[in-house]
Amino acid sequence: MSLYRSVRAIAESSGDGPIDWDAVAEAAKAVTDPGSIALSDAERAGYATDVRDARTRVREVSSVEFDVPDIVEVQNRHHWIDANIDTFRRVMEPVEEHGPAVMPGVARTVNTGTMSVMLSVLAKNVLGQYDPLLLAESDDHALYFVRPNIRRIADQLDVEYDRFRRWIAFHEVTHAAEFGAAPWLSEHLESRMEDGIEALAHGHLDREAFRDLDAAMTAVEGYAELLMDGAFDDEYADLREKMEARRRGRDPVSKFLRRLLGLGLKRRQYERGKAFFDVVAAERGIDGASAVWDRPENLPTDAELDDPARWLSRVNP
Repeated sequence: MSLYRSVRAIAESSGDGPIDWDAVAEAAKAVTDPGSIALSDAERAGYATDVRDARTRVREVSSVEFDVPDIVEVQNRHHWIDANIDTFRRVMEPVEEHGPAVMPGVARTVNTGTMSVMLSVLAKNVLGQYDPLLLAESDDHALYFVRPNIRRIADQLDVEYDRFRRWIAFHEVTHAAEFGAAPWLSEHLESRMEDGIEALAHGHLDREAFRDLDAAMTAVEGYAELLMDGAFDDEYADLREKMEARRRGRDPVSKFLRRLLGLGLKRRQYERGKAFFDVVAAERGIDGASAVWDRPENLPTDAELDDPARWLSRVNP
């Protein structure tokens, strides 16, 4: 790793836009240890088996016919940065187009440095990712496992690596089930994201768009937790508790960065979504809960997430 090389890439950022994305990638990777993806034959087979078994079990639990993406990759941290930087670029494009109006006087170097820090921090923390490649021209989806992070966190938590890796695989495959059950979901998320970003690009905050996006993502995370409860091999409360204890024990700087990057919001989505679907499934079973993916109108509203009875009354699955 080279802090000097990272700083130099940021300082020498160029181009017409407010962010130099080539410099972002170079700077982020310069301060991020890529980690090893030297898999043994047994480990490589383990990843394949985990994904295959997860697909089978999630299909059985959800009664949803779906498949995993054609793109399934075991990555190092630099691979993850490369895979995600195009998504960051697509999301930020409307803001970049109106950059001078939205960010007057803000230097390109500051924007480039900020984005590189975000990508570097995320690359060091992401374990697995189901990537619907939002706002991309292709309809392909992808599934990533950041092997160095899975190894490191398993060691830190003092849990069996194979079981921890399998837990991550099952969780990410549940997202494949959701997008398989709801072919309209990608377009819905893209639409609300574009509305919110476009408003920001013109100096406005579209609270409704971001509220709808948060509600949809909360449903995505909560339903995934519901499927995990039925699909995973055994009880995994110990894994969840150890992950929570690790999160609570982070130093103040790490906690600040996680809040800045919205990782605290993701945890809230897990918890809020799980509470919603626990109630719905207790009343109507998993088939009733799965009605959320029948059409966009069936997504719970922000208010219904905290009052599942209102959703049950409105949708009547």
